[in-house]
Amino acid sequence: MTGRARARSRGRARGQETGPPGPPPQQTTSAAPPPSEGELVGRGRQRAAPGPVASEDVLQISAGFHQVKLGERGGRRRDFHDVGINTRQAMEHVKASKTGTSGSTIQLRANFFRIVSRPQWVLYQYHVDFQPPMESRRLRSALLFQHDETLGSARSFDGAILFLPHRLHSKETMLYSETRHGEKVQIKITLTNELPPTSPVCLQFYNIIFRRILRILNMQQIGRNYYSPNDPLSIPQHRLTIWPGFTTTILQYETSIMLSTDVSHKVLRSETVLDFMGNLRHQCGNQRFPEACAKELIGLIVLTKYNNKTYRIDDIAWDHTPNNTFKRGADDVSFTNYYKTQYGLEITDVKQVLLVSHVKRLGPSGAAPPGPAMLIPEFCYLTGLTDKMRSDFNIMKDLAIHTRLSPEQREARLSRFVNNIQKNTEAQAELGTWGLNFDKQLLNLTGRVLPVERIVQGSRSYDYKPWAADWSKEMRGVPLISSPQLESWLIFYTRRNANEAQNLLQTLHRVSSPLGFRMQRPVMVEYEDYQESLLRALQQNVGQQTQMVVVVLPSNRKDKYDSIKKYLCVDCPTPSQCVLSRTLSKPQALMTVATKIALQMACKMGGELWSVEIPLKQLMIVGIDCYHDTVAGKRSIGALVASLNQGMTRWFSKCVLQDRGQEIMDGLKMALIGALKDYHKFNNSLPSRIIIYRDGVGDGMLQSVVNYEVPQIMESIKSIGHDYMPKLTVVVVKKRVSTRFFAHIDGKLSNPPPGTVIDTEVTRPEWYDFYIVSQAVRMGSVSPTHYNVVYDTSGLKPDHMQRLTYKLCHMYYNWQGIIRVPAPCQYAHKLAFLVGQSIHREPNVRLDDYLFYL
Repeated sequence: MTGRARARSRGRARGQETGPPGPPPQQTTSAAPPPSEGELVGRGRQRAAPGPVASEDVLQISAGFHQVKLGERGGRRRDFHDVGINTRQAMEHVKASKTGTSGSTIQLRANFFRIVSRPQWVLYQYHVDFQPPMESRRLRSALLFQHDETLGSARSFDGAILFLPHRLHSKETMLYSETRHGEKVQIKITLTNELPPTSPVCLQFYNIIFRRILRILNMQQIGRNYYSPNDPLSIPQHRLTIWPGFTTTILQYETSIMLSTDVSHKVLRSETVLDFMGNLRHQCGNQRFPEACAKELIGLIVLTKYNNKTYRIDDIAWDHTPNNTFKRGADDVSFTNYYKTQYGLEITDVKQVLLVSHVKRLGPSGAAPPGPAMLIPEFCYLTGLTDKMRSDFNIMKDLAIHTRLSPEQREARLSRFVNNIQKNTEAQAELGTWGLNFDKQLLNLTGRVLPVERIVQGSRSYDYKPWAADWSKEMRGVPLISSPQLESWLIFYTRRNANEAQNLLQTLHRVSSPLGFRMQRPVMVEYEDYQESLLRALQQNVGQQTQMVVVVLPSNRKDKYDSIKKYLCVDCPTPSQCVLSRTLSKPQALMTVATKIALQMACKMGGELWSVEIPLKQLMIVGIDCYHDTVAGKRSIGALVASLNQGMTRWFSKCVLQDRGQEIMDGLKMALIGALKDYHKFNNSLPSRIIIYRDGVGDGMLQSVVNYEVPQIMESIKSIGHDYMPKLTVVVVKKRVSTRFFAHIDGKLSNPPPGTVIDTEVTRPEWYDFYIVSQAVRMGSVSPTHYNVVYDTSGLKPDHMQRLTYKLCHMYYNWQGIIRVPAPCQYAHKLAFLVGQSIHREPNVRLDDYLFYL
């Protein structure tokens, strides 16, 4: 499950009343309930000031943002765009300029549209509270807009915050409405802010207006994005439906306020949870049904189409049916009646059990969380893809036809989207009411393509084809920088796979010799095709002298793979390589497969494959990533990987497991100290410069990195010795960005070449940030990676920072090419993933100096 989906879940504290999705009904009028998270996630948040973009204005904007109280911003909504965190002002060397210089220029387009006009009058911001609380945002809007004579026609309401261009007579206004079922509702409208055009909150307002435009275009909000249910793409052979949609954000960028928009897709399955449960009962029978149902459903994300919200299934309430009741105000209401009155929905199966989704946020004014969302399976649609579906080549191929858009298709879709807004008279009238206007063309900007890196391998060096970003052909037959002699090793195989094991062994001998990787003949061990037999064979044959274990697996059963890795990473620390027999079954591909396996085996044992020139001396590069282990009690796994030598070819790797909710740096402090001690052991000196690439930082987590993690890192370094003060840089790496760049090459729109850097126009003025397109893709549009330097005492020029980052994308030994992120980030990801998926324990310390997890 993604962090985004997790952030949208619901629930209650122990002992509270249960209820349907939404705010608890027993709230008092004094504390306005925060709107439901699924509704207001990422909605119209304030970004930065829309005024002129002089540097002193940017500082003022950030300060102004901090003064906006939570109540004025409509409750506890995570700030997904990390606005108000001004890290650039503390770095003297990039205050004047943060742009690089090297490389050749390239003309690009980006998925941004400038705002060409905006309102120049005072806006009045009001908080709106309903008694009794209303779950449906549509209903809240309808009740409020019954009072046209009081509010006027120009108004903007997002479910909690109301913006008006004029002031109401009194600071607190009480209005009374009635639902169509005759329920009386009191509405309290409280003035919270007067906003001049330069106010930072105005950007929040622009986003709210734009979301209204999307609703005018008949798009519906799911989570943070808007989708078109009226324009579905159907894949009937897989029972899947795709809703096309868009991500949209209006923010203050380097020189102007712009709308950033990208194509998004929501994959829905054409079956409800009730259908799924019925099929499952039919397959496994009544006795095994509860266990199978819990295993299949818990952790999945479902969509409820009546309010277009997504929920994570956390539990199944086997003792609840739609006839059960919950407290709504002073009354007991059944789920059947609630859905009928609130949404006009009839429940057909009154014996179905209910689904439970737990909340992860506080209630109003710091109260206990509201009760869990009790969901009706009949109204819940399964979303996303299961692991089984993801491993199905045909499903993924058919999905890619609709979702992997080429640069030309993506630009056409975005241009059509903006044209639809321009042509829609209602949308134009709404924008005109507020004085907002957007550019009709995508943003044009200039990027730079960094020089191609030369790969150093042993005594030789060579170039690769820049557009391919791959050197697998060039490296064939070239000896590695260094590789250990493989003298004592084992190959495990089943009787059925004996031929594949022999073929693999012969081909390994053939490909390893030109690489300078010397192998003696291994001991061949046959095992029966079941888990206990394999584990017994490992225990009886793997000893202290064993350098490498190769296991040929007849199938990709996870439990078998997990037991191998658990035994060889924890109990009997030995580098290991698992190979599926079907991977070895194609003779024409065996040389390529064996070469990759030989390279993996070499670097798992401490071999050094290739390098690039890194001019900085006494430098340690660190990569940090984390993974959330849902099996081992919802623990978090933090991984830290640090370079140990000048060529960035040897790495120290450490993993820590800790309880969810604990800060990841709490455990990684000791790992960083261990890395520094290991560096000293390798070099007889400590590094004079440390650069940390922090991956796995979700939206809205930047404040935590700046305020908590950076001081923790500095504390770890200080503990080595009070007189030890290396230069330190901390860079936040973000792969999940909606920014896209397109280049005009040979008369058509294409992906930018690998090595393209963008550090103007679409970056943020308050940050020292840049984008790099480092990898090449064969299908679809390439995703750039966003780098945000949040702390820097190194004084490295922006150009050197960008070039070093790009060089590190060449150093990942599991791929003979350039990857999306610096190698230590990918190593940390692989380590955290292996521990979270298979081992669930910290690996043995004897493996710390090896890339055993590749």
